[in-house]
Amino acid sequence: MKKNIMDTLNERGYIKQTVYPEELYKLLGEKSISFYIGFDPTADSLHIGHFLALMAMSHMQKAGHKPIVLIGGGTAMIGDPSGRTDMRSMMTKETIAYNCQRFKEQMSRFFSFEGENAAIMVNNADWLLELNYVDFIRDIGSMFSVNRMLSAECFKQRLEKGLSFLEFNYMLMQSYDFLVLYQKYGTLLQCGGDDQWSNILAGADLIRRKEGKTAYAMTFELLTTSEGKKMGKTQKGALWLDPNKTTPYEFYQYFRNVDDADVNKCMRFLTFMDLNEINELTKYMDERMNFAKERLAFEVTKIVHGEEEATKAKEQAKGAFGGNEDTMPTMEIALASKNIVDLLVQLKLAKSKGEAKRLIDGRGVKVGDMVVSDYSYEIGESQINNGFVIHKGKKVHIKVKIINE
Repeated sequence: MKKNIMDTLNERGYIKQTVYPEELYKLLGEKSISFYIGFDPTADSLHIGHFLALMAMSHMQKAGHKPIVLIGGGTAMIGDPSGRTDMRSMMTKETIAYNCQRFKEQMSRFFSFEGENAAIMVNNADWLLELNYVDFIRDIGSMFSVNRMLSAECFKQRLEKGLSFLEFNYMLMQSYDFLVLYQKYGTLLQCGGDDQWSNILAGADLIRRKEGKTAYAMTFELLTTSEGKKMGKTQKGALWLDPNKTTPYEFYQYFRNVDDADVNKCMRFLTFMDLNEINELTKYMDERMNFAKERLAFEVTKIVHGEEEATKAKEQAKGAFGGNEDTMPTMEIALASKNIVDLLVQLKLAKSKGEAKRLIDGRGVKVGDMVVSDYSYEIGESQINNGFVIHKGKKVHIKVKIINE
């Protein structure tokens, strides 16, 4: 008997909230359905915050269900107040179109846009930008209670600092998206991060009111550490899926260095590894966890960047921590200054000269085997000609090659 996808998602810990769970379980077990998740095209790359949703979509497609990727090209022109304290900047159609193409390329690593239950990508700008406002408010706005909307968590957070009427419309438009996808594709389920729960419920309720049909909502856990903080924040900012923004080596190293307490959860959420294997690898909270972390980093990097890049990142990590200069990560730069403080900033090992000096004060910088203790330290001609290794703390080890422009 084919396994119900809700069992798979529950076993791996994805599902946070649902409505009518018994009915939804039966529906997902009896037939193939289309479901959708919305993505804001506010950058030209997805990041680690999207990873869990992409993995859930992959599991659902493998179980026979059809993913619909809804790009918020229309709503991106307004801004989603959910989980935010400010208003997003508006975007041009050309920028949104470019970002959509980049998303599709990255999503293809997780699920297929070809085949029997191929994923499709739609843009809500196709219907939102053509709306007549009076007709929309009369037809859709009449279905919403302002009192009920104001009780939603996404709006309550903004009311203290001010919520524009522009943003107040967001729930109506996202709900309308669900209605359009129901009418066009028979879509019965919207999924998303748990911070979208109020918006997703509103869409399911709109379908019930307008069409007299039951629609379903499912939210996923957010990717957080054992301390409750969002994962994916690095010194350089977000952990991007684009190798030009976050290199495969940096991506690999992030997961190689997660806390021991987070390894099991990351394996369940972010890999396709068997649950029994995951539990076996992570049952010992001692030095054996290092092997589990290497496996986690390799599997996650393989999904995003392919096996070749994952293998290369693994070898670079071994080279960096084993002292093998032939395999450790290499940066080629046109030298702007011989001074160590300037060099740390140029190599992006420090965000500022002040941070670079604090690293030096903490004895956190080594060039070769020598600990740097003086801000005025300069690399020599031999190092410029032959390259050198720079160490930042215990976890960052880079071979530097100087090139002539």
